[in-house]
Amino acid sequence: HARRTELASKLALHSTRTATMLSTLAASALGLNIGATPAPSSSRGAVSMDLGRPLRVAVVGGGPSGACAAEIFAKAPNIDCTLFERKMDNCKPCGGAIPLCMVDEFELPPEIVDRRVRKMKMISPSGREVDVGRTLKENEYIGMTRREVLDAYLRDRAVELGAKPVTGLVQKVEFEDANGPYTIKYSEYKPGEKKGTPSEAEFDIIVGADGANSRTAKAIDAGEYNFAIAFQERIKIPDEKMKYYEDLAEMYVGDDVSPDFYAWVFPKYDHVGVGTGTVVNRPAISEYQAAIRERCADRLGPDPKVMKVEAHPIPEHMRPRRVVGRVALVGDAAGYVTKCSGEGIYFAAKSGRMAAEEIVALTAGGTRLPTEMEIKDTYLKKFDAAYGPTYLVLDILQKVFYTNNGAREAFVDMCASDYVQKVTFDSYLYKKVQGNDPINDIKLLFNTIGSVIKGNAIAKPDRTFSNPVESLKRL
Repeated sequence: HARRTELASKLALHSTRTATMLSTLAASALGLNIGATPAPSSSRGAVSMDLGRPLRVAVVGGGPSGACAAEIFAKAPNIDCTLFERKMDNCKPCGGAIPLCMVDEFELPPEIVDRRVRKMKMISPSGREVDVGRTLKENEYIGMTRREVLDAYLRDRAVELGAKPVTGLVQKVEFEDANGPYTIKYSEYKPGEKKGTPSEAEFDIIVGADGANSRTAKAIDAGEYNFAIAFQERIKIPDEKMKYYEDLAEMYVGDDVSPDFYAWVFPKYDHVGVGTGTVVNRPAISEYQAAIRERCADRLGPDPKVMKVEAHPIPEHMRPRRVVGRVALVGDAAGYVTKCSGEGIYFAAKSGRMAAEEIVALTAGGTRLPTEMEIKDTYLKKFDAAYGPTYLVLDILQKVFYTNNGAREAFVDMCASDYVQKVTFDSYLYKKVQGNDPINDIKLLFNTIGSVIKGNAIAKPDRTFSNPVESLKRL
């Protein structure tokens, strides 16, 4: 008994040290400041104002991050907010899943959520299926949305509160000094006009919410990041087949559908989204899409109708610089998409709101301009402290379980555990890393080892691929 107690203590200590080491390494790699002592707040560069005019704030991008930032600025005193969006009816390629906490936190009406997913099916490379969701409470679900509906609602709300909408493509951000003022040059598209009108405007503060290919990020030399290509087809299927997906989503893993991610079938309003993604072999994305279509073919029926084909880059980690001068990046522009799950909507909305709230507070009622250090010490420090652990855990999970078919088999096998399901869903639904049960954590450690051994025994070998030209583009 004494030896077993000693062994358990050593295992727990080893797990703690290992987790600490992995978290430290990952935090360094991701550029997070978790646990770091905040730098002393400095007023150097701050400007007290008596300009006889409100502060001028530009929000570039009208997705969830930009719309939620614009909403906060529109409510603030002595601030004029302009919201730039190149296409107000834009339909961004996206799975559309949002966590339960987002519905209440961002006061989303019920009609925004097309489907309430309470069941998930995980399918391994060998075809093993594990049903997930039995630990959910009656009122818990994952919300499935269409981005054209969600984005429009958030954007319209910001405009109703006073944000000035501009349908325009931002082409360039110019400034002589990092602290501004900033000149935004853009093409404005007026109703009924196909050709944009060259325009420009000057601003005191900019929030860059213009996605993975952010021109705002390029203007401030925010640094590069690796990105995945996500490919999705929206498919209309027969009503009897749609019934199967009424409150069910599917996740497929295997090197046939992605060498480093997963493929999905997500229910939408009256159709399904079928897609996949990859970082390491982007040129083969069409092959992976064909493979997921083949694996789910029976469930889609004999004559599925492709309504829309979508593809979009997804950042794989945060940019090296997210605040420069009085320009702050949020959402995909900052790199706020999680590994393993590929989730970005909630973190986009949250980062936009958080950045705007901190900047508004720093302006002291629109009477002063904040410094770069002040924005970093508030917005960045708070965001990293709140959500850094989630990014770290999911980054580690992707590196461990999405690397080969043996690990993928183990991943699906582990999902059969009620403890794993509860921790996973609670972490996703409420955006807090769960799991503080030493006994179950030690059991999970041994079960993981068993699942890995079993997975490697039954897994088919991964196919080899080569893309020497494309691979040179990765950091």
